[in-house]
Amino acid sequence: MFQRPIFQHLLDRFTEPRRFIQVLAGPRQVGKTTLARQVMEQLVIPSHYASADAPSPQGPVWLEQQWEVARLQAREDAGGSLLVLDEVQKISGWSEVVKRLWDQDSATGLVLRVMLLGSSPLLVQKGLGESLAGRFEQLLVTHWSFAEMRDAFGFSLDKYLYFGGYPGAASLCADEPRWNRYILDSLVETTLSRDILWMTQVNKPALLRQLFHLACSYSGQILSYQKMVGQLQEAGNTTTLAHYLHLLAGAGMVVGLSKYAGEQVRRRASSPKLQVMNMALMSALSGLSFQEVRRSPEHWGRWVESAVGAHLINASLEHQFELFYWRDRNREVDFVVRHHGRLIAIEVKSGQRHVALPGMEAFVKAFNPGRVMLVGGDGISVEAFLTMDPQQWLAA
Repeated sequence: MFQRPIFQHLLDRFTEPRRFIQVLAGPRQVGKTTLARQVMEQLVIPSHYASADAPSPQGPVWLEQQWEVARLQAREDAGGSLLVLDEVQKISGWSEVVKRLWDQDSATGLVLRVMLLGSSPLLVQKGLGESLAGRFEQLLVTHWSFAEMRDAFGFSLDKYLYFGGYPGAASLCADEPRWNRYILDSLVETTLSRDILWMTQVNKPALLRQLFHLACSYSGQILSYQKMVGQLQEAGNTTTLAHYLHLLAGAGMVVGLSKYAGEQVRRRASSPKLQVMNMALMSALSGLSFQEVRRSPEHWGRWVESAVGAHLINASLEHQFELFYWRDRNREVDFVVRHHGRLIAIEVKSGQRHVALPGMEAFVKAFNPGRVMLVGGDGISVEAFLTMDPQQWLAA
């Protein structure tokens, strides 16, 4: 059975003879529940799994009931027990309940380890900051990388660039209409309706959906908020769009990268560079088949550039670096990484551009980055870059 690199870290943590809270937050369908079950299978202590992802909302009483099951197990086993609570952010007031129960067990010395899973990192983080400071370790579970999809499912680079990194959809790629329905119904609609609209105050749900579709259509491109307003049917303003884009990013769907502007605070007001976080979203929303995209140099160039962007965004969450783009008139750098105060400028050469823009030279003169990189063309191959450990190029 394929196991993600994070698995060994979790197993090591839960075999320690002490109690703690482990939080796994990440988008839907990236393997959080599978990771938890793999850990449960390897442990010699008893464990209890429960999910709050039900059609009707679960409440604090339900959480206490599940906790009590794990408490009974811990009292009966000298090594304690493990409680896994899935989709915990859907329980009203979950963080306060967890804090109270955890502190009760601390007072009695009960060795109960807890794993909390959540598919809405923004809401999970909010609860952790409000009530559980100092009581947990949080790990972000990101979308599957090319190396993971290759090793687990035999994906080629071309296949990954189009079908992306959802493990649950890997077996459906041979039947593209079925794959497309799975992505749209089981991932997109479920995330929008149950992880954003159900859990967050959104005054214009239709606008949020339209914005998501627009971001997928323009992935890898810079688009001002004013132009977005002009293309969306539902009335809205730039502040609302920026907020909705933030919600979509928090759900692991699309982001709007800010323009790099040195130490200036005007980055937030810049036109965002729209970017999907998983290539399956761009492909499923495009209405184009794999063969149609692959045969078109223009389309394939966009897919390549967007895949590099998605890879960098997910790497930024795991390795804690900031990601921007840069543009000054007709000069542009595709991606700018800031890590511990050091800049890395990355240009992607996909074949879409016939004439290289003089962006890298201008950026180097203006900001003196510590490293400049070319991905594609006569630089690092796209396949090599997507399989490379980011620590290799983040290191000084």
